[in-house]
Amino acid sequence: MRITGAQILIEELIRHGVDTIFGYPGGTIVDIYDQLLQHQDRIKHVLTAHEQGAVHAADGYARACGKAGVVLATSGPGATNLVTGIAAAYMDSSPLIAITGNVATSMLGKDSFQEVDIIGVTQQIVKHSFIVKRIEDLAGIVHEAFRIATSDRNGPVLIDFPQDIQQALYEYQPSEERDPQPEPEHPSESDYQAAVTAIRNSRCPYIYCGGGVVRALAGTEVLQLAEKLQAPIGLSMMGLSGVPSTYPLYLGMTGMHGLYAANLLQSEADLIIAVGARFSDRATGNVREFVKNRTIVHIDIDPAEINKNIHSRIALCGDIKEILRHLTSRLEEKYNPQWLARIRECRRQQQSWQAKPQAFDPQNIISLVRRYCDGDAIVATDVGQHQMWVMQYYPFSRPRTLITSGGLGAMGFGLGAAIGASLAHHRRRTVLFTGDGSFGMNLIELATAVCQKIPLLVVIMDNGMLGLVHQLQGRFYARRFSQSFLNRPTDFAGVARAYGAEGYTVSSLPEFDEALHQAFLRNTPVVIDCKISQDREALPMIPPGSSIKDIILK
Repeated sequence: MRITGAQILIEELIRHGVDTIFGYPGGTIVDIYDQLLQHQDRIKHVLTAHEQGAVHAADGYARACGKAGVVLATSGPGATNLVTGIAAAYMDSSPLIAITGNVATSMLGKDSFQEVDIIGVTQQIVKHSFIVKRIEDLAGIVHEAFRIATSDRNGPVLIDFPQDIQQALYEYQPSEERDPQPEPEHPSESDYQAAVTAIRNSRCPYIYCGGGVVRALAGTEVLQLAEKLQAPIGLSMMGLSGVPSTYPLYLGMTGMHGLYAANLLQSEADLIIAVGARFSDRATGNVREFVKNRTIVHIDIDPAEINKNIHSRIALCGDIKEILRHLTSRLEEKYNPQWLARIRECRRQQQSWQAKPQAFDPQNIISLVRRYCDGDAIVATDVGQHQMWVMQYYPFSRPRTLITSGGLGAMGFGLGAAIGASLAHHRRRTVLFTGDGSFGMNLIELATAVCQKIPLLVVIMDNGMLGLVHQLQGRFYARRFSQSFLNRPTDFAGVARAYGAEGYTVSSLPEFDEALHQAFLRNTPVVIDCKISQDREALPMIPPGSSIKDIILK
């Protein structure tokens, strides 16, 4: 049967299991939207308030369920509005299919109305990109895009779809399976033996998990290795939720704003087994100090990450779950009472710095939210001090329940991502922790949350400033606070009500507790604006390029 390119696209999306698309219509994708209307019983479209909200929502959807998220935008400004979201997905290895309309192929390169070379613009922030210039290639391109986005190390793929190809007719045949993706490489026997020998000789082993553990759902395998070695587990920010915080030797986040015990014990380890981590600068600080007097065993699916930032004495490249199983099966149980005693000592010292019980402090705010949530609740964040506080204080128990922008650190990410994450699980209860700076960037997506009836709780850590910028200026720029005070009289609770949500403004724990009680009685969006002190910093903090020796505790 001869059908249009727009129809072929919809058929291929459905064949690839897509049930939800996020987007915003425009002139060069009217044909696709016409088909979406005619197939609304088979595929749902979520209309956002802005293309950036749409791409963050598709990204949040992907992070929450592991399937590729799909976003649709028109040419020109619609396409360029996707750039930040595509970059965020690329930096955090999130599977995303971005579909952009474009002018007719005969008009390409002629500065036509709303024409942008989006392939060129996004070249450095996608795994791959396609421009459809022949309708006979369309089905195969869609199939290949999904394969690339979801195989090996996941990431975003862009399909640029000129309008004349959307309108062209073709005898559609469903895409055929192409040559299967090559198997990930497997470590050699000598690689395994080198790792086993290093682990056997270690007295103070430490397991460091990154986002690859979350994406591979390899938490069980990590715990089995940790149990055998009696090793503590520290995580990068993207690794949080990969293993449950209830594990007795769980230490939490490491790195620039990591917890004291997690960073100190990592610095005292003689062996670090890094699993699915890329050793970013925020995670390592001073590289020379990070690798000093210790062996690094790096386990990762992406060969490009091996020896990129940190030289690993031993590298095991391939499927993380498979490697962990093989490695663990070759090891004997270890027991080192001195290392275990040192771990307990550091954790006791860290616990002595807890916030005062009734203080209206970020730690108590986060702890109170957690008491209202079950272990399945999805937690999203924006970027800033509030993000660091969540990483430090929220106890995650299941994978894919943390949705945050790690590598790119995109302010304004959280609201769209929270909407997408909730919809990925049939409107599961979702909490967004944000700051007044981040929330102000894309708060228009409250309109989307209200229209979609998302059971979303937005908790704003409102200190009237750009907290992390202010903290850096106070610590390292002689308190020259340049443009870090917002000085805005915005009534966020009033804004929420204007959008059709509920809103509260609170300045004490009892007020916050009552607002939470009311929020959890509703299945629609609620915004709680928490007026917190400007004096509270995101601590501990290791200054950029420094080491644990320079940690700022209070």
